[in-house]
Amino acid sequence: MSEIILHHYPQSPVTEKVRIGFGIKGLSWRSVQIPRIPPKPDLMPLTGGYRRTPVMQIGADIYCDSQCILREIDRRNPEPTFFPGGGYGLPWALGSWTDNTLFELVVAVVLGANPDALPPDFAADRGRLYFGPDWDLKKVHDDLPHTLAQIRAQFGWLNDRLSHGRDFILSAPGLPDAFAYHVVWFLRGRWDGADEFLSEFPALEAWEARVKAIGHGAVSDMESGEALEIAHRAEPETPEQGDPRDPQNLVPGMRVTVVPDSDSGDPEVTGNLHVVSRDVIAILHESEATGPVCIHFPRTGYRVTPT
Repeated sequence: MSEIILHHYPQSPVTEKVRIGFGIKGLSWRSVQIPRIPPKPDLMPLTGGYRRTPVMQIGADIYCDSQCILREIDRRNPEPTFFPGGGYGLPWALGSWTDNTLFELVVAVVLGANPDALPPDFAADRGRLYFGPDWDLKKVHDDLPHTLAQIRAQFGWLNDRLSHGRDFILSAPGLPDAFAYHVVWFLRGRWDGADEFLSEFPALEAWEARVKAIGHGAVSDMESGEALEIAHRAEPETPEQGDPRDPQNLVPGMRVTVVPDSDSGDPEVTGNLHVVSRDVIAILHESEATGPVCIHFPRTGYRVTPT
């Protein structure tokens, strides 16, 4: 198997979820650091314009969105399992909660607690990304008591799960721990009031320390130019796949655009369909910097439109 290359930056909470996934699997991987906000000149040729973090590269196959990355990592490295105790399927539903409802509440605290301390370009970019084009930083700030009440109740669910001699959310470290940990990690690291807020949840804090101790696997740095060259030398290895039950009647070879299914202002990625399945969409794309690449997206949370 070609080496795993992760395009990310250290402060990214969504990347922390993936890094913990790598740790659970005990993987070795290469780290390419990218800018926190666009432009990202050495990333977007690989992704066809997709701008979110992180992105995983294996040769000329490019995996966008943490859901897609973790699914592919598990396919290639089934042991140790992401689903201890036979917990198949359900962790993806848990991830839908942590990645959307809960994560957006924590983003609101991080952006709204100290609005004057945020770099204006970063605040504008992340506000649009998570709250849409008409977001109002003052309103986010004024709504903090309500937001914290919502987070408090939901952290209580996790604390209750961990309060009866349970070290991890399932029977051993697994995907649910990576999903939940990145939200706690983000709040702890970005909000001055987090230590006091989290002290109400002793079981959650003890679990947080255990997940942190898992680590990120074995990581070594790589320059972005080397990653581009690797893509250029390789060919996509993903075989073509269709799905006769696809509700949109998508078929390989069809020209499509793919974009996150939210009003976030993300650019569309255009290419020819290569994989159509219940869980994944992959398109073929080509740029001068990379040659042909196969770009993979999760089906949930993304809109695919024939052109």
